[in-house]
Amino acid sequence: MMPIAESEVRWVKPPTLGLLDRLYLPAIAQGLGTTIKHVFQPKVTQQFPEERPDLPANYRGLHRLNRDADGRVKCVACYMCSTACPARCIDIVAAPSPWPDREKYPEMFVIDELRCIYCGMCEQACPCDAIELTSMFDLTGLSREEMMFDKEKLLSVFDQSVAMGKDPVRTRAGALSCASEPNV
Repeated sequence: MMPIAESEVRWVKPPTLGLLDRLYLPAIAQGLGTTIKHVFQPKVTQQFPEERPDLPANYRGLHRLNRDADGRVKCVACYMCSTACPARCIDIVAAPSPWPDREKYPEMFVIDELRCIYCGMCEQACPCDAIELTSMFDLTGLSREEMMFDKEKLLSVFDQSVAMGKDPVRTRAGALSCASEPNV
């Protein structure tokens, strides 16, 4: 390795401070000016939870499992959502369906809300619009177990969100969407 040539080295001298600079008066005046400017600017801070934020229409919050017209879970346990999930936070155990209109239903459906990155891939992958992301955002839990949302908890989120009227069910086709369409 070649050493740096003496002609390429540039020595930097520290700046010389005048009397005012040594007393920090310009720095204090500049700081007070910034404070006074912020006092008279319009405020943008929201006082949460008293003021609820305005969320955009495409906000992706808490998950829900949709119900069909008969009040049953709409999921047909096809595993498309868990396959599409990049965070691998969805676990499904399928069982034979007790209803004649489908083969399977989820005996167990669990979403780990702490692992989820709220990307919406599960919602896009679902062929029967069974899983959706709502606009609910104030999700808290005191333990990891409380943040594991099972089928009953996800269905209760559906009931809450429909009762609030903010998140309509977005279906594309029949009762089970494309899963209920006749085979052609």
